[in-house]
Amino acid sequence: MISTREVFGAIEESLEAVSRWVEGHDYRAYDPGDGCMSPLRYLTFDTHFLRRLLTGAVLRAPFHIRPWIGIRPHTSTKGMGYMAWGYTKRYALSQAHVHRERAEACFGWLTAHSAPGVNYYCWGNHFSFSTRAGTIPALTPTLVWSSLIGLAFLEAYETLGDNRYLDVAASTAEWVRTLPRERTSRGICLSYVPFRQSSIHNSNMLGAALLARVAEHTGDSEAVELAREAVLYTCSRQNPDGSWYYGEDPKYHWIDNFHTGYVLDCLKRYSESTGDREFTPNLASGLRYFAEHFFDADGRPKYYHNQTMPTDIQCAAQAIDTLACFAGSDPDVAGLAFSVAAWTIGNMQALDGHFYYRDLGWKKVKTPMLHWGQGTMFKALAHLVGKVNVEGSVPAK
Repeated sequence: MISTREVFGAIEESLEAVSRWVEGHDYRAYDPGDGCMSPLRYLTFDTHFLRRLLTGAVLRAPFHIRPWIGIRPHTSTKGMGYMAWGYTKRYALSQAHVHRERAEACFGWLTAHSAPGVNYYCWGNHFSFSTRAGTIPALTPTLVWSSLIGLAFLEAYETLGDNRYLDVAASTAEWVRTLPRERTSRGICLSYVPFRQSSIHNSNMLGAALLARVAEHTGDSEAVELAREAVLYTCSRQNPDGSWYYGEDPKYHWIDNFHTGYVLDCLKRYSESTGDREFTPNLASGLRYFAEHFFDADGRPKYYHNQTMPTDIQCAAQAIDTLACFAGSDPDVAGLAFSVAAWTIGNMQALDGHFYYRDLGWKKVKTPMLHWGQGTMFKALAHLVGKVNVEGSVPAK
């Protein structure tokens, strides 16, 4: 058995190191999709194809090219959301006032940086982002970012007892209800973006989880019913082996680590918030698939179910976070969570405390991202160390 003291020691050192790095850099770093923050965007002539090339080239660059093409460190709403969430978990465990102060500062920043021109609290990128799915203009709120930040505000309300945080989360849930929806005989899919229908499983489930969690406190039965329809859409389209595609459109037929993690987290949140056990078999088969297909024997997280490389810090962070959700009821899952955490700290954290972006096999891309690595790892490790405190000890891998 790994003792509580040993687990706390390794993770606490990592948590302190990454938080010092983020605070020392004034919560500014980079984002994988920030290519269009470069002045090179003017050479795209505002065409989707060229914007996508620029975004993809910067995202996949094997070297830290951003300073050379005019992209400066910047603050990410999702990064601030994850740091706030991590501080909240740190405060819940330690009751140290410094963690509460930092959480409140991050939440204050987020309320001041909600998407402009929208009557609800919601958030998106501060840069345009172009992929095969299309272009999301700068400052456009998305279901993924808004739901994750809304869930952070909700946990802050439950931990800190400040009604303002519930008000923000409830406002975000109301925004979710304004989104376009794909209506089918097997449920409803909430749109990833507000300006057209975009049906993606992880964003749909994040919206459902936020609606259900907020309804626990507000008693909104209509929100619960919408959440159930969204869960039905995704669970009825689960593959026979327990996996989910990113989306049902053939161009989205891949199966990856961190998006699967989102789906599992959210299904668990929905079930616990509503008491609806209809989807328990979906959750069990999905978790089994996740644990069996996304990790090497030493704890290294795979990117896809059938491909390890690139080893991406977001896969590691979300895997730790997802496995922590289930650690209390399954010692094998707990052991896997700590194996992933140990591998990631040992192989993807720099001496200065920041986590690397990717390991390509032949080279590590050490570009410091804010939400993609620093924020997500801070929150995930804070979540996991809380599980150690609650459970006492975890089995060794």
